[in-house]
Amino acid sequence: MKNETVDITIIGGGPTGLYGSFYAGMRGVSARIIDVLPELGGQLTALYPEKDVFDVAGFPRVLAKDLARELVTQGLQFEAEVCLEESVLELNPGNGCFDLRTNKGLRPTRTVVIAGGKGAFKSRALRVPGWDEFLNRGLVTQVKDPEAFRGKRVLLVGGGDSAFDWSWALRDIAGELTHIHRSDRYRAHESTVAQVEGAHERSELRLRTFHTVTEIHGGERVEAATIRHTKTKETERIEVDEVIALIGFIPNIGPIAEWGLELRKRCIVVDSRMRTNIPGVYAAGDIATYDGKLELISTGFGEAAIAVNNAVHHIDPSARVNPGHSTDYKVFK
Repeated sequence: MKNETVDITIIGGGPTGLYGSFYAGMRGVSARIIDVLPELGGQLTALYPEKDVFDVAGFPRVLAKDLARELVTQGLQFEAEVCLEESVLELNPGNGCFDLRTNKGLRPTRTVVIAGGKGAFKSRALRVPGWDEFLNRGLVTQVKDPEAFRGKRVLLVGGGDSAFDWSWALRDIAGELTHIHRSDRYRAHESTVAQVEGAHERSELRLRTFHTVTEIHGGERVEAATIRHTKTKETERIEVDEVIALIGFIPNIGPIAEWGLELRKRCIVVDSRMRTNIPGVYAAGDIATYDGKLELISTGFGEAAIAVNNAVHHIDPSARVNPGHSTDYKVFK
């Protein structure tokens, strides 16, 4: 483990943090990325690697995992230190430096950029018999490899974007796909809902509203599930090989809440320079909030650049905040 003091420590290895790492290197300062996940990429790799992303500049359409790969390549080209499966527990501000204490020791740094999204995400659970028994044994709360469901009888539960995105994506992969939701009102994008409803009408999948799971059955793995109509209360046992429960996540910013930062609805309040109420600490991405905030990847990119450039100026007041055009930087020549 390295204990050298770096100029900027970025908490969070998702799109915003990776872009911040790139900007730190471009400005010629040392950087360290700390992330609790086992790989970089944040939600792009952890939650929806096979999902298409459409609203990132320069990419009319790109798979989340491919976008993550390119961000990692860009973000690490200046050899930032990467610390994975590590969580920051204490900020510990001192005289011109922070002694960040993590679950693996001290990580001294001159400034901090918090880019941890909404924090750690814990999948919501269905409080039904069989949930704990079959979790990760035919019951999953995220899809990493769609090919794992090739030819399988799949029960998909949920009414949000992830549920409908995967319902549409798995319709030609699963041998039999049943998608249920507790009502006929969804939280997903209208166009995706229309696609899934069209697939139902063509018998490519079965979309059943007003149904919930009441029990999961099996031996070594999932073998069946009991579903119940929320209005008639009638139950039905269906034979399935896999249950995908995409019913949302519970965000938790963890120890950050105890650092003395000004918070609003579990987000860190920042000003136009991405500064928090603690000098030398900045925030960017979904975890940062201000009037007019938009929670988009593209917004996070801009905020990361603002945060890092102001951190550079904080470290060296003679350094310009405005970095100028990248085409003029010698480091790229």
